[in-house]
Amino acid sequence: MGCTYCSVPFWSGVPPMSAKPKAPVDAETELRVRSKPASTVRSRGDHDIRFDRLVYERVRLGIMGALAVQDELTFNELKALFDVSDGNLSAHARKLEEAKYLTCTKSFEGRRPKSVYRLTATGRTALNRYLDHVEAVIKATRRR
Repeated sequence: MGCTYCSVPFWSGVPPMSAKPKAPVDAETELRVRSKPASTVRSRGDHDIRFDRLVYERVRLGIMGALAVQDELTFNELKALFDVSDGNLSAHARKLEEAKYLTCTKSFEGRRPKSVYRLTATGRTALNRYLDHVEAVIKATRRR
């Protein structure tokens, strides 16, 4: 199965993302882990080692990437960046909020509501883990 975002296979020789960094795993152990169902796979320290699907989605990844560069962005700025509907952006932002990856501060500017989003430390860590994973995919693909 390939990465639907970038069409790159992410399973070949690339360690999956984990909640916490883990020590390198030899090829035999990696193969054994990958052959188990995701619900039974655990890494050292008993943490799931599945790919972070929350960050993987295009709009959510874009939101997190934009907030990694800018300290804060408003709802309207994010909407213009990604050319998505209000409902679509709101749903993606809510998922990231629920995961504690970003915060939303709501206020009024005049009579208009204003939502300001910021990336949390947890969100930055999740984004960095995702980017590390993507870098590993690229390196593994170029070696072949």
